Parts: sequence; C-alpha cells; structure tokens
Amino acid sequence: MTARDNILKRLRERTDGPLAAPESDFAVVTGRDWSQEERLARFERLITSVHGEVIHTSHDGWTKALAEVLEAKGIRRLALGREHPVAAEARAALAEGDVSLIDADRDVESWRHEQFHDTDAGLTSTRGAIAETGSLWLWPTPDEPRLLSLVPPIHVAVLDADTIEDTFFDVIEAHGWAGGMPTNALLISGPSKTADIEQTLAYGVHGPRELVVLLRHAEERP
Repeated sequence: MTARDNILKRLRERTDGPLAAPESDFAVVTGRDWSQEERLARFERLITSVHGEVIHTSHDGWTKALAEVLEAKGIRRLALGREHPVAAEARAALAEGDVSLIDADRDVESWRHEQFHDTDAGLTSTRGAIAETGSLWLWPTPDEPRLLSLVPPIHVAVLDADTIEDTFFDVIEAHGWAGGMPTNALLISGPSKTADIEQTLAYGVHGPRELVVLLRHAEERP
C-alpha cells in the first residue's frame, strides 16, 4: 500500500464525523452572509481587477452576447463540448455563422496541434463562482476537458448569477466535496499571468491571455 493509499484510508475511516472548520476559527472561512447583490458586486470587482471581463446577459439572450464577443474579438475558431446545455445552445446559435466550431470531446493527442495553434478561444460552462476571491470553479469532464479553459488564448466562461457563493468553504460544503471530490477541480481567478524577477506582470504566457465571463441573470437587468 502506498503512502497516498494510507492517507486516504485514514481519512475514510474517521469516526468523529466529517471534516469541518474549527469552531474557534469558523468565521475565517465562512459566515459572510452577503446578499446576492453583494456577492455579484464583489465577484465582478475582484475578477475585473485582474483583467477578467464580465458581460451581463439574460438566460434567453446569452448566445447573442456570445456571438457579439466572438465578432468583437475576431474569434473564428471556437473549441467547445457537445453534451452540456451551454455547448449545445452555443452550437445551435452559431451553426449558420462564420465561426468554425472545434470539437473538444476528443483524445488530447488527436487534436493537439489544433489546441495549441489553430484555436482562437475555448467556451466552457461553470459550476459556480466564489464572491470572496472573485473566482470561477469548474469540474472538467470528457465533454469539457480542462485544456479547453487552459490552452486557447481566450477563455469564454458562462456563469449563472445565482450560483455565486460567498466563500470556497461554502462551495465545498454546499456541493458535498467531502463525499465526492472531483478528479480535477479548477479555480479560475482571471486570465493567465506571471511575473519576472522584477515583478513585471505578463498575461497569457502559460494560458489564456483573456478571460470573458458571460454572467447570465434569470431576468433582463434594468
């Protein structure tokens, strides 16, 4: 048995209940009690402060907003999945347009060159967001592999406003991560950035240089 197996075995055999934050420090990780308006404002403020772009749209009009983003940014080759409703709706809306739709639900090796050289942007759904840090969270699947949001120069993410939660701890608890951790969860807090020894920031060196969030609201905003 490996060291990893031993650690996981010990965690599974805990007899004192699920892991939780220490009561004395509980306020450190949760208990913000923000309203939905406060969550929205905080999320947008933080993610745009690191060069993320947020576009507000309605559930009915989000594909029109997507088409406008693609045209404005000169995106002609868009990688996306097939099965998720976000991908299915996007495919239907863009079927008659000039944008080439690249299938992402393939073995990585079969479209490596397309990913790194011929894809202008990747479109993904999101599971939700974290207001405290201005982060999206995604669970990659075979239909929407992680490279879809990590390799193309532009990442377009679709987020529902009512899935923004206060803190990372709230996300873990609300979605039962302790009982079923994803194989690979992604936390995205803006486009890819790095800094040299002089602390000069550069974007897009190790991933997307742009992040566009299509923030869908249940109703049209006034």
